[in-house]
Amino acid sequence: MKICLISFDFFDFDHYIVLELKRRNIDANHIDISKFHYKYSSFFDKITNFFFKLFFNKNIKKIKTEQYILDCLKQLGHQDVILVLRPDRISKKTHLKIKELTDLYISYIYDSCKRFPIKNLTKGVFKKVFSFDLFDCEKHNFTFITNYIYLEKKELGDKTEIKNTVFIILSIDERFEFLNKLANYFTDKNIDFKFIIVGKKEPKDSNPKIIFRKKPLYINDLREELENSKIFLDLIRHKHDGLSFRIFEAMAMQRKIITTNKSIEKYDFYNPNNILILDKNNINIDSSFLNTPYIPLEESIYKKYTINQWVDTVFDL
Repeated sequence: MKICLISFDFFDFDHYIVLELKRRNIDANHIDISKFHYKYSSFFDKITNFFFKLFFNKNIKKIKTEQYILDCLKQLGHQDVILVLRPDRISKKTHLKIKELTDLYISYIYDSCKRFPIKNLTKGVFKKVFSFDLFDCEKHNFTFITNYIYLEKKELGDKTEIKNTVFIILSIDERFEFLNKLANYFTDKNIDFKFIIVGKKEPKDSNPKIIFRKKPLYINDLREELENSKIFLDLIRHKHDGLSFRIFEAMAMQRKIITTNKSIEKYDFYNPNNILILDKNNINIDSSFLNTPYIPLEESIYKKYTINQWVDTVFDL
């Protein structure tokens, strides 16, 4: 069986899907368009692209990226299944060309369609579209599936030193204002925390304990930070309802979660002992939540969210 994954895997989450497929001796390949870097041949080439975007709504970089995808697929040959993540990054014209190179063309959307509109990209293109957003599934008739646990399960009682009570890393966006309020709240309550923000420019008037960096934190370094933290903080973006990877990292690490995602109450793993839902208008974190131990999930529930089960469901294995 030949399966190909097409995605923009900037943070290296998607490649775990390919690893799981290969573990099953499936001929799996990954076209990671985050690794494709188009270089302008000259300054004139750069100016030409500017005017193409301005007057013709065409982006030479996007055209070259889509040609790169098609060239890679031609080298790989006909595929039994092709899965594309974030279909909004590819034009419908190219989607239809990709569809000709496989028996089954499917997609997974791990972001809200409110943030990245898909318009008519999926109509007449995909056999099935999976989404992590319950609202989008109801509106667009997608098939619901969450993100997945990609880490090995960490046993309770592990002797790893816990350095931080609460940990989060996020990009500088609309969530920063609330994060800053939380940092001030934790400072006033003498609660230890490690907040890392990533962006081009450090925001003004931020809590002095918040760590600013220009480069993102990748999987290996992130895993170390997670292991060194007692509780993970999860602040969802505006217009998001789906569960972030932080939730599944917490399940694997058997750590508690503080989150602003109210939809988490709908899931079978929800336990108020392990998960605290924050009210943005009234921050109140009881000390008992911080100090009581994590209650392990039933194994049958935990397995439902592993990458093993995710692959079974998406590829119908």
